[in-house]
Amino acid sequence: MAAAAAATNGGFDAIVVGGGIMGSCAAYAAASSSASRGGGARVLLLERFDLLHHRGSSHGESRGIRATYPQARYPPMVRLAARLWGDAEAEAGYRVLTPTPHLDMGPRADPALRAAIENGGAAEVVGASDDSAASWPWSAVFRLPEGWTAASSELGGVIKATKAVAMFQSLAAKNGAVLRDRTEVIDIAKQGDGSILVKTSSGEEFHGANCIITVGAWASKLVKSVAGVDLPVQPLHTLICYWKARPGREHELTPESGFPTFASYGDTCIYSTPSMEFPGLIKVCAHGGAPCDPDRRDWCAGGDALADPVARWIDELMPGHVDTAGGPVIRQSCMYSMTPDEDFIIDFVGGEFGKDVVVGAGFSGHGFKMGPAVGRILTEMAMDGEAKTAAEAGVELGYFRIGRFEGNPGGKSC
Repeated sequence: MAAAAAATNGGFDAIVVGGGIMGSCAAYAAASSSASRGGGARVLLLERFDLLHHRGSSHGESRGIRATYPQARYPPMVRLAARLWGDAEAEAGYRVLTPTPHLDMGPRADPALRAAIENGGAAEVVGASDDSAASWPWSAVFRLPEGWTAASSELGGVIKATKAVAMFQSLAAKNGAVLRDRTEVIDIAKQGDGSILVKTSSGEEFHGANCIITVGAWASKLVKSVAGVDLPVQPLHTLICYWKARPGREHELTPESGFPTFASYGDTCIYSTPSMEFPGLIKVCAHGGAPCDPDRRDWCAGGDALADPVARWIDELMPGHVDTAGGPVIRQSCMYSMTPDEDFIIDFVGGEFGKDVVVGAGFSGHGFKMGPAVGRILTEMAMDGEAKTAAEAGVELGYFRIGRFEGNPGGKSC
């Protein structure tokens, strides 16, 4: 590590580029680590746009959390993140995560659903696909097609997205980090003394012992320009849809009534959070979107293509509970940063940077819930050269290496 050189130059222990959920969590983890080592205010967070902007993937009212993944590599990271969410809330003195149950449903023989149930420790609802079995939880809301099943798990919940990002930024500042927005990074270079030099579009320069890159949909552009490394991360324009609960059904769909976050497997991948952020409305969305350039987005692209399948799903599986006439009441634009295999990229950039520059990217529409874990892992990789927390939690980082795409553009698809 180049800590001694950076200190000589009056620099920072860590420079975090990108202030979304991953960068904000990394800045907090780095500032906490630096403070515990007696380093003082030695962490810098640089954000290209305003703090808490809506141009990327970390804004909005809600995200869900669940441990039911078809890929066995994710539940340990979710459980680590759940613990770190709690630790951060305790330090902040307020909540950003409302716990709920979680429900997975889909064709009984669907291999992804079967794997998710097993990996997440979910309990399958026996007889859920039988109309005569009306006693399973939430059977009054959902009408499952023939051949479908459902499984419930305890680890679910709704995360207030923008509030969560703000919490980690506040905690980073509390622990001595310096936060700068409207500061675009245009170059990152390794100096002869071993330090990292970060240059901005305004001509400012910052020295750091290491650098953590978490710029979301802009990751491919920045990493290619500063390191010549190709990251196969495709930004997708996606749509967040809120639908109106039918009169008399509003309370039934809330966390207070025990309603879960849920995901549906099958031809259309559907996900939802309970009615919470907008009274009388429930968030139900389709996973996916259309390719886009984050600097030249058509904010209306793909609206009907993403909303219509959700309306059909609601009409079939939640009859009498949600009104789909006229489409969603609220439509909010967002972006995915999608890798070919939908797995994350968490790795050292390598080359001349060695282990002094790390990148977290390609969170593919399902990474927000794991932000505190990813931030801690990136920080430990950058500052210590290895992620001990990941190893202790059973998180296998080999799946997230950049090298998996070499000679295999599709990566390690599940």
